[in-house]
Amino acid sequence: MRITIGVMGSAGGLLDEEASSRLETLGRAIAEHDCILITGGCPGLPYAAVRGAKAAGGMVVGISPGLSLEEHVQKYDSPVEGFDVLISTGSGLMGREVENIHSSDIVIIAGGRSGTLGEFAIAYDEGRLIGILTGTGGIADEIAHLVPNLNKPTGAVVLQVNASDREFS
Repeated sequence: MRITIGVMGSAGGLLDEEASSRLETLGRAIAEHDCILITGGCPGLPYAAVRGAKAAGGMVVGISPGLSLEEHVQKYDSPVEGFDVLISTGSGLMGREVENIHSSDIVIIAGGRSGTLGEFAIAYDEGRLIGILTGTGGIADEIAHLVPNLNKPTGAVVLQVNASDREFS
């Protein structure tokens, strides 16, 4: 079985070019290690990882909030290019978060807003290995302040790395 790595993060808003570049590098590294990349099928930072994974010949799965391909594109204004598999959940933006996390052996958080915070919370409660890419803005830069206050033994392991300080390999 191949390891599945979920990349969760900012799908919209102001996206930093350096963070996008780092996420493309991350996507390439995921593919080069023969892991499967999973995202919410959205634009933004997760889609930068999709571009990197596809450039390296990787397998990419998108978990769509839409009920159909048409809804994925029209209602959620989300891309289809670069995905080998696009799973239509019909569960909306917040509902698909559970599927994203349940489908991922490892979860990586980059940037993000309220949806990404929800994905972090689910991953934490589900006891996942979670990588936080600080320096990518948004909720990823705030999680370090939240973790000490969670006081809930779930088995989750939270690792933080400053995305601008390291190369992914």
